[in-house]
Amino acid sequence: MTQPPTGPGGPGTFQFDFAAPASPQAPPPRSRRGVRAAQFGGLTLAALSLGGLAVLSSSGDASGVGAGGVPQFTLLVAGRDIVYCAYRTPCADQDQRSGLLQPPNTDTLMLVKVDGSAVNVLNIPRDTNVGPFDPELRWSEQKVNGRYWSGGTPALVQAAETITGESVDAHMIVRTDYVARVIDALGGLDVTVPEGGIEWVDRAAGVDLRLSPGNHHLNGEQAVLYLRVRKGVGDDYGRIDHQKQALTQLASRLTSAQGLAALPTILGGVGNGVETDADPALLTTLLPYLPDLRLRFATLPTTPIPGTSNLAVNPEALAQVWGTDGEADASTPADPTDLADVGVRIRDASGADLGNRLAGALRRLGYERVTAETVPASREASQVVTGPDVAAASQLADALGLPRLQGERFPVAAGEVGILLGADARQSLAALSALPPSPDTLPTPTETP
Repeated sequence: MTQPPTGPGGPGTFQFDFAAPASPQAPPPRSRRGVRAAQFGGLTLAALSLGGLAVLSSSGDASGVGAGGVPQFTLLVAGRDIVYCAYRTPCADQDQRSGLLQPPNTDTLMLVKVDGSAVNVLNIPRDTNVGPFDPELRWSEQKVNGRYWSGGTPALVQAAETITGESVDAHMIVRTDYVARVIDALGGLDVTVPEGGIEWVDRAAGVDLRLSPGNHHLNGEQAVLYLRVRKGVGDDYGRIDHQKQALTQLASRLTSAQGLAALPTILGGVGNGVETDADPALLTTLLPYLPDLRLRFATLPTTPIPGTSNLAVNPEALAQVWGTDGEADASTPADPTDLADVGVRIRDASGADLGNRLAGALRRLGYERVTAETVPASREASQVVTGPDVAAASQLADALGLPRLQGERFPVAAGEVGILLGADARQSLAALSALPPSPDTLPTPTETP
């Protein structure tokens, strides 16, 4: 790690030699409305319960690509379950819309904004109301997760645009069987099951998932069930956080030999578990950006609509976690006073005592409120975690080269940032091992991270 300069930059300037991601080129502003995704190059990472993360570039319209071919676009990713025509009997035609035991809603819905190597993902809760609540209509008719079934892809895209105020350039609807194939191709999923364990048994759907508390390595079929389950993880928000964890972990494998070997499986889903208007013919345009991939996850802020199970969008909070208010640049010197006001909690699950060393490094940068605790080693991906106040976390995530997750799984207080160091930190943040540990440590707790 480079010592903070004594000149104009002063303490608080981010100069981590071991991780300083930079986009190949700063993209210019673009026109977003009216883009037709005629041709895309892409890499689909189906790594969550009913959906996937797609990183695509558009060449069908100049407004979809910045100068130098930098991909810039917004993609709607939704997931739907396999439909059953009888007890434990999937329909032969997975696109049929009659004679089903249960209609396939899109309980997993994400808006993915790609800007070169920067990928911002907004998870939309299943119960979000589309537009103003209408007391004359049934609650379920107004929820976003039912729009795909009632009106097809056009209705779902329009609903997402109404909710977020964003223009959607392309869509992708994926099935669980495709998700399972991709996870298997990427080597499975490592998860940490919370206290109390997880048990989900649904004989009609052939579901039998029983996981004890602690670390587990799941194959594709198990991972899909784990990422769909709500019981045992709290609610829909707990499930969303698990999906963010999965995407973070699997995205880190994309540039590995295993990730490259998985590309035929990833790209072979169109027409076989993937419904999309994106043409995956230009994958090579994205490859230069993968090593510097910067992931930022947020959940659509909502408020309960009294007397209903529906949720109303909170536009002010949305601008904070999704708009320019939540953007930060690691290359911009941070005010030492601002750093002193930011609390940082480190959970070290690396198994290599990196947390205390990172704490010392952050204190030397100007962070004064830093704590570190060692938790049982985990193969979950390293990450920076934040609540609604995402700007400070974004800067720290960029400086460390880690994804930023805004969610509830790792609770942080206002003005506080969390850092989870997994086993992958031994390689991605290897330079920390050469630093002296911080003398201020916390005892090792017994709970899992």
